[in-house]
Amino acid sequence: MKTPHLLGGGLALAMAAIAAPAAAEYPQKPVSFIVPWPPGDLEDVLTRMIAEDFAAEYGVSAAVVNKPGGGGGPFPGAIDVATAPADGYTIGSFVPAVSVIGHEIGIDELSPEKFDPIGIFLTYPFVIATSSDAPYSTMDELAAHAMENDVALGHFGDVLTPTQVTKALAAVKGFSWGSDAAFDALDCNTLASGDADVINTTLQLILPCLDDVKVLVSIAGERISKVPDTPTIGEVEASLDIALWNGLFVTKETPQDVRDKIAAVAIKTVMSDRAQEVAETTGALVYWMDADASAALIETDKATLATIGGLIE
Repeated sequence: MKTPHLLGGGLALAMAAIAAPAAAEYPQKPVSFIVPWPPGDLEDVLTRMIAEDFAAEYGVSAAVVNKPGGGGGPFPGAIDVATAPADGYTIGSFVPAVSVIGHEIGIDELSPEKFDPIGIFLTYPFVIATSSDAPYSTMDELAAHAMENDVALGHFGDVLTPTQVTKALAAVKGFSWGSDAAFDALDCNTLASGDADVINTTLQLILPCLDDVKVLVSIAGERISKVPDTPTIGEVEASLDIALWNGLFVTKETPQDVRDKIAAVAIKTVMSDRAQEVAETTGALVYWMDADASAALIETDKATLATIGGLIE
């Protein structure tokens, strides 16, 4: 006597499934790639390529939204990603500091850790540079000069990895910066105007005036092809060996199928001829590191940054 009841229940469930709207397949609406910096640098250029290919692949609008942070905090672009729905329509294009220390510096919206990597796609040719007429050409010479003269450092923000590395290297070399300040842009004009004596920036931003600057150190895992005589941070001080990368990030609750679709486009983009041409032109490394490998690198960077933090406390 229970069979009709079971059949009736099954029929009702089947009818309900037919009547219910199917879950919308991602993506169905515009997608934003958030870059927490002004336009024009490498992460912006390559993220725009990814956004263009994303739009072409899936037939939806996809655009980069630049959210410069006034010198590194409190990562307004990252906050936009952290507070958006976990649906893949707001994607972060982030440097290490956002995911490595963003949740540790008192930013409520980023605490606890909010982000998972989709993948890392860029290692910057990040450098410590000065004007060609500066009375020092190496870090040791800079250290000797700074012990008797005030040297102003320009950086993108005190909590960011390049700044932390640069300050830790000064500590190892036994000197202090006379002053330091955060800038939204660090380029040829910053040095030419005298706003800073030394800057840590990406090589891309000083390529137009490379003949007029001295590159003292590259904050990279290997020497940069555009300045092959410049030592890496690891060559100058092994305990500070770290590279600056950029990756795509989403919040932890984002579904795996959404992550996979983002990654599928990004892989094609960064391995394309036009992306590899950027690498050739700028000295950057452009590649794809998958989510698991990216997460492992982040953990390694946390340990290195702990060493760096101990030097500058």
